Amino acid sequence: MAKILVMVPAFNEHVKLKNTIDRFLKSSTAQIADYLIVDDCSTDGTTALIKSYEVRGVKTIRHEKRSGVGSGIRSAITYARHKGYEILIVMAGNDKDNPDEIPHVLDPILKDGYDFVQGSRYKGKVGTGGDMPFYRKLATRMHPFLMGLFAGRHLTDSTNGFRAFRLSIFNDSRINIDQDWLNAYELEPYILFKVIRLGYKFTEVFVTKVYPSKKLGYTKMAPVTGWWSILKPVFYLGLGIKK
Repeated sequence: MAKILVMVPAFNEHVKLKNTIDRFLKSSTAQIADYLIVDDCSTDGTTALIKSYEVRGVKTIRHEKRSGVGSGIRSAITYARHKGYEILIVMAGNDKDNPDEIPHVLDPILKDGYDFVQGSRYKGKVGTGGDMPFYRKLATRMHPFLMGLFAGRHLTDSTNGFRAFRLSIFNDSRINIDQDWLNAYELEPYILFKVIRLGYKFTEVFVTKVYPSKKLGYTKMAPVTGWWSILKPVFYLGLGIKK
């Protein structure tokens, strides 16, 4: 059995993160995978919450200053490779993803030899997304269109953070995640674009993405700067501005 790590980036997600952790620990995947939370310098009690789960085997890395979700995922990749993990699964820390669906993104790697599996809320399904705001529905349709246009492959969902990949892809020097411009939301589309362009075995699978009630907050992504952050790698890589 491959050595598997599930990671969750978290910044001030105290209420939603507790449910996220509890749901994972009750899932079947908890029997075959370790669980890591990267705390991006939270200030709302998230750090103490995570520590309370350490006795149940939850692992944690804490950034001493806020660095961004890309930096958090980079920390998890570095940690996982150092510890000898073979597969990393990335999930949201705000309870939007269902841990019971981890086999959806994991099985194609274990059973069919895929290198990267992208979760898609639109893959062959209609009416998913829970209470997703209308503007985000538009944006999550536009991004995969542009990504597919530049990367040369049809995609249905490129902004969904629920995905799994072999850590061996980072042995490829053409995938350089240690660039300062990848600290925020840029890292995830950067890796996805590179994997497709470089010809790694890639597929999409259906997963749900359920947005919490508005009072708990949809997202911490700023409407303009946040969306430019996830679009930037598409244009930079597609036009050859960055590598």
